[in-house]
Amino acid sequence: MQLILISGLSGSGKSIALNVLEDCGFYCVDNLPAQLLPNIAGFLDQAGHKRIAISVDVRSGGQIRQLPDIIAHLKAQGFDLRLLFLEAKTETLVKRFSETRRHHPLNSDQRTLQECIQLEHGLLEPISALGHRIDTSDLNPNALRAWIKDFVDFDRSRLTLLFQSFGFKHGIPLDADCVFDMRCLPNPHYDPQLRPLTGKDAAVAAFLEADANVQKMLGDIQRFVEEWLPCFVRDNRNYLTIALGCTGGQHRSVFFAEKLAEHFRSSGQQTMVRHRELT
Repeated sequence: MQLILISGLSGSGKSIALNVLEDCGFYCVDNLPAQLLPNIAGFLDQAGHKRIAISVDVRSGGQIRQLPDIIAHLKAQGFDLRLLFLEAKTETLVKRFSETRRHHPLNSDQRTLQECIQLEHGLLEPISALGHRIDTSDLNPNALRAWIKDFVDFDRSRLTLLFQSFGFKHGIPLDADCVFDMRCLPNPHYDPQLRPLTGKDAAVAAFLEADANVQKMLGDIQRFVEEWLPCFVRDNRNYLTIALGCTGGQHRSVFFAEKLAEHFRSSGQQTMVRHRELT
């Protein structure tokens, strides 16, 4: 049985993720108390359900602290279990709660909204490192839906290299494992003909490929990932997110993400590409 657990910060898009998985044919359960997870998973397995998605978060109360041990127990029993952890920046979550006028699950008369979010961060920190993290701060719902579908479709038995472009002026992605900075390289933005294009366009690629420093940095990053990738594989990682940043996330970082994904895909590595600022 394939079991996907969805967890993360309130307001980060867990409901969207669960709806996407339901559309993909998963039997979905929302807001399950953490301590009931082994019983429900076993029951659904015996009932013949082969694809299950369950949302577990701070609405479980103090039981959420048991989730890492419960996950280890289920994996030891042979469940094909993956954890999808959604998060977002505090200012983004504050804005979302203000716009929807909903109460935070940890709301009380003694806590502000920001204090509730920080408390939730602390409660979920031991869980966030156990799964594949997605920072939804700058994602629209359609982009998040597409990223969730990618998560479902890839081979679970192999590590996936995820190359993500971003713009530093919008902040570093929270879900990055490694971050590389392209801002020291020539910027196509200052060429009026290249400015409206992106790093996916041939004209921008030709502009960047003509620079020796671009070629050197591209080769350096390739060699770095190739050298350390076996260590991440031995660490039983399912995903390794390489974040590539430039000023606006339109040209240099997009070019690097595409080129690196092309290089590693040609060598048989399972890869994904995300362009945060192009969504």
